[in-house]
Amino acid sequence: MSELSHNVDKKLVLASGRAHPELAEEVAKALGTELLPMSAYDFANGEIYVRSGESVRGKDVFVIQAHPAPLNNWLMEQLIMVDSMKRASARRITVVAPFYPYARQDKKGRGREPISARLVADLFKAAGADRIMSVDLHTAQIQGFFDGPVDHLFAIPLLADYIRDLVGEDQVTVVSPDTGRVRVAEQWAERLGGAPLAFVHKSRDLTVPNQAVSKTVVGQVEGRTCVLIDDMIDTGGTIAGAVKVLKDAGAKDVIIAATHAVFSDPAAQRLAECGAREVVVTDTLPIAESKRFETLTVLSIAPLLARAIKEVFEDGSVTSLFDGNA
Repeated sequence: MSELSHNVDKKLVLASGRAHPELAEEVAKALGTELLPMSAYDFANGEIYVRSGESVRGKDVFVIQAHPAPLNNWLMEQLIMVDSMKRASARRITVVAPFYPYARQDKKGRGREPISARLVADLFKAAGADRIMSVDLHTAQIQGFFDGPVDHLFAIPLLADYIRDLVGEDQVTVVSPDTGRVRVAEQWAERLGGAPLAFVHKSRDLTVPNQAVSKTVVGQVEGRTCVLIDDMIDTGGTIAGAVKVLKDAGAKDVIIAATHAVFSDPAAQRLAECGAREVVVTDTLPIAESKRFETLTVLSIAPLLARAIKEVFEDGSVTSLFDGNA
């Protein structure tokens, strides 16, 4: 059976897109259910077709999809899946997008720019989504873009607990790659027993994508193990540059921790060669074998997604998963 019963009137269905089936299978296993059978294929001109193999009438449907490259394909597939569930009379539809598409375009940096993260929220709503669930949004304001509940999940407990065990008795400093993520760094520091904070000053040319230059570090890092945190790693240039700055400032070791491993080329090479002791990420996005390297550790996000889905299905509290910090 592909559905999990809560009572005689309510049934949970988990449907997956094709972008990251391994993650969806893990979530289903953690929930004690099976994925909804789906037919999905591309027409010769790139159009996408989907159809569920079982009825979803009156059911609580969770549509999970990762958004690696080519992101637009997988976003469109998820939108079409949501539309198909709505037209099949699903009782409630929750979009599960661990890595929220277009999250970096959350505001107008210059005139005549789009706010694409808001457009994505509008598209999900128009397709028929009642709720969105995502992990470590690039900025918290994205929660306000969707006209409905948004469950903002946090990978900090998963990542920080792993790193706490890894560093042991080392003297740790939590380092933000820029001033914009200092609040997140504070949450990390609290999780790591009140570790001091530092941040790397960088400059960015708004007309050039995927390029930022790390310049100096503000804070005490000499002789310490630095935990360099970020929500995502795309091409790896910024984070690799930050490792060099920290090493030049006398850091004993640098451990990189990020939720979303976008890993656009040449990220894997940069990270493997940057001098970091370890790179710790989650599997919100699939990571090809060709982009894995010796110092990379990938933690499963499936248990967190499964717990959140269970709470939503049972009308419980997603906030309770984070000790009130959601």
